[in-house]
Amino acid sequence: MDDDDHGRGNVGSPTDDGQQRGLDRRQMLKTTAGSAAGLSIAGCLETAGSIVGDDEVEPVTIGVLAPDPGSDSTGRSIVQGAQIAVNELNDDGGILGRDVEMVVGDTNSSPLEARRQYQRLVLEEGADVTVGISTTEALVPLMEDIAEQETIHLTAGSATTTASQNVADDYEKYKYHFRVGPVNGTNLAQAQIDFLTDKSDDLGWDSVAVLAEDYAWTDGLWAFYQSQFPETDIDVEMWERYPPATDDFSDIYTEIEESGADAAFISTAHTGTAALQDWRPEEREFEFGGIHVPMQDPAYYDATEGACEYATGYASATATAQITSKTQGFAKKYQNENGGTSPVYTGYIAFDAIKVFADAAERGETLESEQLVTPLEETSFEGTTGNIEFHGQNDEHPHDVIYGEDKVHPVYFQWQENDAGEGEQTVIWPEQHAAEGDEYETPDWL
Repeated sequence: MDDDDHGRGNVGSPTDDGQQRGLDRRQMLKTTAGSAAGLSIAGCLETAGSIVGDDEVEPVTIGVLAPDPGSDSTGRSIVQGAQIAVNELNDDGGILGRDVEMVVGDTNSSPLEARRQYQRLVLEEGADVTVGISTTEALVPLMEDIAEQETIHLTAGSATTTASQNVADDYEKYKYHFRVGPVNGTNLAQAQIDFLTDKSDDLGWDSVAVLAEDYAWTDGLWAFYQSQFPETDIDVEMWERYPPATDDFSDIYTEIEESGADAAFISTAHTGTAALQDWRPEEREFEFGGIHVPMQDPAYYDATEGACEYATGYASATATAQITSKTQGFAKKYQNENGGTSPVYTGYIAFDAIKVFADAAERGETLESEQLVTPLEETSFEGTTGNIEFHGQNDEHPHDVIYGEDKVHPVYFQWQENDAGEGEQTVIWPEQHAAEGDEYETPDWL
C-alpha cells in the first residue's frame, strides 16, 4: 500500500460533490462494462487501461475496510492480504480485462468510523465492491449502509450471525452481504464441539470450565455451548460469562481449580492477553484452550514473552497448515512481501474474498452488484481457507460461507516451543492438516 492509499484513507464525511462523482463513476463503470463485454467478443478490446473508442477503460475498484491497519494485526493483515490478491489479479489480466485498484478505509475500530469510511469508499471512491470489517460491533450497524448502497460487501473477520439473519429476514434488502470468513458464530461453536469430541481423549480433557467474555459476538456461542455440551461425554464443571474488560482472572481461575476441571475452555477476543497472563506464568492447575483471537497472531508468542506456551487455539488458517493447495503459497508470498511476518486469519480471508469476487465477476461477465448476487451464490472456489461455497437464500444462514470437512474448516493449533526456543503454532486438529509427528503437549508443570 503506497502513501496515496493512506491519503485516501483520511477521515471525512461524503460531500454532495463527492457523492455525485462516485455515483457518476459507478454509472460509467456499469455502462462501459457492458460495452467492454461486447467489444471483447468482437476482438476489439485491448488490455486494461487501454482506450475503447474515445473513453479510457476505468479500473475495477476494491474498497478495503480495516481497523487501524498501521498498528492492529487483524487490520494490517486485511490490507496486506487484499493487496496480494490485487497484485496477482493485475499480473493475470485484471478483472474482465480491467486493471484492479485498491482503496483503503481505516475504520479506527469504531462503528461510526466504519460507516463513514464505507460511505467514502462507495460514494467518493466509486468502489465496485467492499471487503473487510473484522468486528461484529462494526458490521452490524454497517448492514444498513450496505443495503442502502446496494453494493456487494464481502466480510472478512466478523462471525456474528446477525448479518445472515438480516439476509434471511429481508433477502431483497440485505442480499448484497456475503461472509467469506470466518465461519459464523453458530458454526464456530460447532467447530469447538467437534474439536473436543474428537480430541478430548488425546488431550485428557474429561471435564472443562466454559468461559466467555460478555460481548455481543459471544451471544450465539454461549447459547450453542449450553445446548450442545450436555450432548457430549465431556463434563462441564463451571459456566462463567465474565464481564467485559476483565483484566484480573485470579478469582475465576481459583474457582476453576476448586471445581476440578481439566481445562478452561474460553471464548475471548478483547480480554485474551490478560486471560493468558494469569494462566501460564502462574502455572495454574488446569489446561487452557478455545477461541482466542489474539493468539491467532503468529507474532503472539514473542509479544507475550511465551505466556501462550501450551495454550491451544482456533484459526481459519495458519502458515503451518496445508489446508488447500493455495494456503502455503499465499503464506510464503505474504512473508516475502512483509518482512518475514505471517498473516493472521483476516489476511487469508481478505485474499480469498477478492479472488471470490473476481471469480464471480468473470463467470457473470459483470461488475453490477445486482447481477453479481447469483454468481456469488453459485460460487465453488478453492481458497486458502478451504473450498468456499455460500449458503443459499433459503438456508438457515444465507450468504455465509459453508462449514464442513470438504468446505471451509478451521484448524486447532497449540503454541509450542521448538528446539531453537521459538514459538510455533503447531496444528493438532484435524489430523489431515497437521504435520507428521505433531501432537498436543501437556503443560510441563501438570
